[in-house]
Amino acid sequence: MTTEATLTSTSASPTARQVWTRARGIALALVVLLAGAVAIAVVRSDARHGELDPRSADPGGSRAVAELLADRGVDTRVVTTLDEAATAAGPDTTLLVAAPDLLTPTQQTRLHNAFADSHGRTVLVASGSASIERLAPGVTADPATSLDSTLSPDCALPAARRAGTADTGGVRYTTTHLGADACYPSERLATLLRIPDGTGDGDTIALGAPDILLNDHLDEQGNASLALQLLGSRPHLVWYLPSLSDTSAANPDDERSFFDLLPSGWLWGTLQLFIAAALAALWRARRLGPLVPEKLPVAIRASETAEGRARLYRKTDARDRAADALRSTTRTRLAPLVGVPVTQAHTPEALLPALSAHLHGDGQDQQSLLFGPPPSDDAALIALADRLDALEREVRRP
Repeated sequence: MTTEATLTSTSASPTARQVWTRARGIALALVVLLAGAVAIAVVRSDARHGELDPRSADPGGSRAVAELLADRGVDTRVVTTLDEAATAAGPDTTLLVAAPDLLTPTQQTRLHNAFADSHGRTVLVASGSASIERLAPGVTADPATSLDSTLSPDCALPAARRAGTADTGGVRYTTTHLGADACYPSERLATLLRIPDGTGDGDTIALGAPDILLNDHLDEQGNASLALQLLGSRPHLVWYLPSLSDTSAANPDDERSFFDLLPSGWLWGTLQLFIAAALAALWRARRLGPLVPEKLPVAIRASETAEGRARLYRKTDARDRAADALRSTTRTRLAPLVGVPVTQAHTPEALLPALSAHLHGDGQDQQSLLFGPPPSDDAALIALADRLDALEREVRRP
């Protein structure tokens, strides 16, 4: 009971107050970061109402072009599902797809089949390689986008020639259609393509950038003229804003694995991180040198150190290490008493003969005591400690 009380009183386990004192700074920083993130999310959610949304008056919205079209007798209807967009396609309708790349491959195929024979106009805004080949077969998007945003028409399309320069710089397209109008070129690749449907009535327009439709760019260059001509050629405009809540997106054929969702350069990025970590490890390893003694801020009593090591040995049932420590210390103290150098204290051939000569007894028992196997249980360990203590007292006796 006395030993347990002593161990409890000298325990180095931190109290709850100490843990809180050490962690309160980190906890406060996490709370501040969380509060800041919530505040930023709230502010942004109130400030923005929809990118390329004809109902939004934000700089990134498209309400201005919708109002101008309404003044010219073109009614604009916003749809958010594929079924509504497919149903609305017709010869007197312009279908604008705001974000084609958000559609799944199945949705893109369905949408193309819906407007391919409608003899209406379809405008694809910033359609990239993930969607353009399905929505406009024969058209390919170049991986590199245009470096310039403001470009000249340089084509025979009447709408482009009347509008003049416009902010169409973005995705660049190439096509195999011989009758296509390739306008606003950037390094010989068009940022606006008009592909007729073959009957002369309908067409598909691939627009490389949405800038001409945004509120904050509509009054620049010939953006307003180009936007009104592209979207105002028919009395009805259906503005399709793909939504994540559209049930048509839940198609098992479009399910992709985790690696399909990662960016294309993830493998090289991971390799670069691995190389950087290896170089950092080598750099830090070179700084390792000899141990430098450091003065402790407080003096620790030898009894506390012994008790601490004893608790560790007991917790891990390391009786072999405890017995080695007891025997090694005893041999180190006995060697000078029997005339053996300390450097040879752990050599049985040097220590045991001198010890036997000093005690005038059989060295066999001393060999098992000082160099024997580890004890099998705690009782044997205690007995070993008592015998070592008795041996040292006998040697010290005059």
